Amino acid sequence: MLNSIGLLGLLLMLLLLGYYYAAFKSSWKGKLFFKNPHNGKLREAPIGFVRGGLAWLVFPFLYNKFYVKHLIKEGFFVTTTDANMAAIERYLGYEVPMLSAD
Repeated sequence: MLNSIGLLGLLLMLLLLGYYYAAFKSSWKGKLFFKNPHNGKLREAPIGFVRGGLAWLVFPFLYNKFYVKHLIKEGFFVTTTDANMAAIERYLGYEVPMLSAD
């Protein structure tokens, strides 16, 4: 493998993998679990870095924020989370509606 990509290519690949790992670890906030009280549908939204695709340099940092906003517009409320809700809301930049336990 080293012969085909060269030492510089190997170093660049290791640098990119390190960046990818650091970005994922530092931006991962957890998951929100949503429920739409009108139709009973359930959804799960990861908060933080999304992996995969060609646009992984920019798009992953934005997609989850857009998805959460979409779910809220569709009438979904958060039922639970596997992380700190205050940290998630700081990351998103707005308060997320919670489904009351009534």
